[in-house]
Amino acid sequence: MHRNIFTKEHDMFRDAVRRFVNQEIAPHHEEWEKAGIVPRDIWLKAGEYGFLCMDVPEEYGGGGIEDFRYNVIFTEELMRVGATGPGFGLHNDVNMPYFLSYATEEQKQRWLPKMCSGEMITAIGMTEPNAGSDLAGIKTTAVRQGNHYILNGQKTFITNGILSDAVIVVAKTDPEAGHRGISLLIVERGMEGFERGRNLEKIGLKAQDTAELYFNNVKVPANNLLGDEGQGFIYLMSQLPQERLSVAVIAVAACEAALEMTIQYCKERTAFGRPIGKFQNTRFKLAEMKTETEIARVFVDRCIMELNAGKLTAEEAAMAKWWTTELQKRLVDQCLQLHGGYGYMLEYPIARLYLDTRVQTIYAGTTEIMKEIIGRSLGF
Repeated sequence: MHRNIFTKEHDMFRDAVRRFVNQEIAPHHEEWEKAGIVPRDIWLKAGEYGFLCMDVPEEYGGGGIEDFRYNVIFTEELMRVGATGPGFGLHNDVNMPYFLSYATEEQKQRWLPKMCSGEMITAIGMTEPNAGSDLAGIKTTAVRQGNHYILNGQKTFITNGILSDAVIVVAKTDPEAGHRGISLLIVERGMEGFERGRNLEKIGLKAQDTAELYFNNVKVPANNLLGDEGQGFIYLMSQLPQERLSVAVIAVAACEAALEMTIQYCKERTAFGRPIGKFQNTRFKLAEMKTETEIARVFVDRCIMELNAGKLTAEEAAMAKWWTTELQKRLVDQCLQLHGGYGYMLEYPIARLYLDTRVQTIYAGTTEIMKEIIGRSLGF
């Protein structure tokens, strides 16, 4: 479909990203999936091409482009080839806004240039073994002692957990204050008492490092506090709409990729002497999926422009996140079915996409939490 949200400049950027993805990522992704991690040098290459932290002002080494559409293009081109390993989206779409919005000038000068170059890979530590969507229930604590915080606790399911050099850690600086006692601290690689657990084995996203993080009396300098003490929960709620929209962007791009490869397969695969796409059931299934994907695309594109204008609400982001990811789960399953036995073979991209899809309705807030957010906005 024609997407009128993009300009010629965006199209030129997409061409550059596509070349980068085709040359530097796609040929190696299967190898990275076997290794369970991507090499650090791909981050440096992405930084060299200017694909990291594009919205960071030029004075800190970024592109100075305050336009989420560039982030969208990067994500879409990665999904086009099924490159779910590099955690660029988390770095660009989820973590960077915290640094831009809440970091001091000294912190920006200290961290942003390396984040733009790919020298410093970031992660965010929210989820704990007993606290997922309920952020107020986290147990990790940070007690102020002079010029440091003493950090204790554990995080799990952390994307970029092995590779990360700087982790935004959600911790309670005032355990008695509930969500008003939550703060954000930047924990850096090499801090004593900061340990990483195993690279977790997942159903999908095999090339993406996902780890447990442990904090045992970690002395975090007070000047690593991000924003104001006690404001962490508000910061998280403010930035979650962009994170959820980013997941919706992945979902629609995945639907489009799955549909494209399935249509091609149905043209080439024959049964009973004719292409399986000639059968009415196949055509009807493809017609349904094509229609739903177009509908999802229109809504997500609208949300992208709303985000750019600073008008995207938490409810709209929740709608986009739950509906597109549930669509992705259902659509990819149907596409795999149309591939028949070949769809069950991991050498076929649809099989890997099927496995990568399952987490989409879980992270960044489950479908059930998204519906709760929307439901509360209705006045109940």
